[in-house]
Formats: sequence, C-alpha cells, structure tokens
Amino acid sequence: MRKLLIAALLLAALGLSGQALWLQAKAEVAQWLIAHAWQQQLVEGRVVKPWSWADTWPVARLTTPQGEDHYVLASLSGQALAFGPGQLDNGVAPGQLGTLLLAGHQDSHFAFLQHLQPGEVLQVEALDGQRYRYRVGQTDVVDSRYRQIELQHARAELRLVTCYPFAALSSGGPLRYVVSAWLEHEE
Repeated sequence: MRKLLIAALLLAALGLSGQALWLQAKAEVAQWLIAHAWQQQLVEGRVVKPWSWADTWPVARLTTPQGEDHYVLASLSGQALAFGPGQLDNGVAPGQLGTLLLAGHQDSHFAFLQHLQPGEVLQVEALDGQRYRYRVGQTDVVDSRYRQIELQHARAELRLVTCYPFAALSSGGPLRYVVSAWLEHEE
C-alpha cells in the first residue's frame, strides 16, 4: 500500500510539473510569435496577427530603462493581457497629443513598474518604426472605486497602469498603480 501511495504521489507531481512546463513553453512560444508578427508588420506595413486565431496583434514596442522589450497588443481584453500589455483604443498613437494608455499585469509584463523612478526614460516604437522617448514624471496609486484614471488631450503623455499592490496574493483588487511619463522628443 505504501509503494502504491508513493507511486501515485510521484505521478501526480510529474503531472503537475508537466502542466507547468507546458504553460511556460506556450508563453515563450507566444512571445516569439508576437515579436515575429511585430517585425513582419514593420516590414509589410499591415496588421499581422501572431497566430491565425489571435484576436489581437502588436501595435507598439515598449522598451524599459533596463532594455527589456514588451510588445503592446491592440486590446485590453483578458485574453490579450495574458500575452502582454495592451493599449486602450482611444485613438492616441505613440508621439501624438493625448494620453497613450497601456495596461498590463503586475505579476508579469508590468512587474518592472514597481522599480521605475521619476526621471527614467521609456521608449515606445510605433507601427511606422518611429521611436518616441517618454520621461517618467510621477507615480500614483489610484483607488478605482472612487477615482477614474483621467485622460487628457493637451500634451503627449504615456500612462502605464497595473494592479496594486505588487506581488499581491490575489489580483484584480480596486487599487491601480499608475506611471505618468511625458514625451521628450523623437529619435
């Protein structure tokens, strides 16, 4: 009986490990496919979905001060945010007047936000290959039950939004961590 229990526990552990490895492999392949779709879009000048059944596509590339690239997807849906940060469809593109709002998960693609400091520079590459530099001005915690994130139209602004606090045991609470950065100049 003891050997049977040990064998069952070993099989269960192997099954869980296999499932975790499968999810990690899918995530890695998805990132590669999204990066490939981005490069193809830059060359061809048309929307390219990372896989045929995708309901989103890359619309920008965000580069952190540490040089990490995050491909921004054309949606804030839960399906899109599972693969990368998403862009609010409010008609504002990188470099344009108004608030370019990007959202991402605090425990994956936007975990780096907790380390951003005022004065650091984020780079956003647009669909035409043009790169824009945004200097971080401030960070704020907003309670979404009482205050909405305001969009403005007077200057070119980048807002990065994620759930707060970082490393929370459960996500989706009412608090949002908001990084505001302003356009410096084109590269």
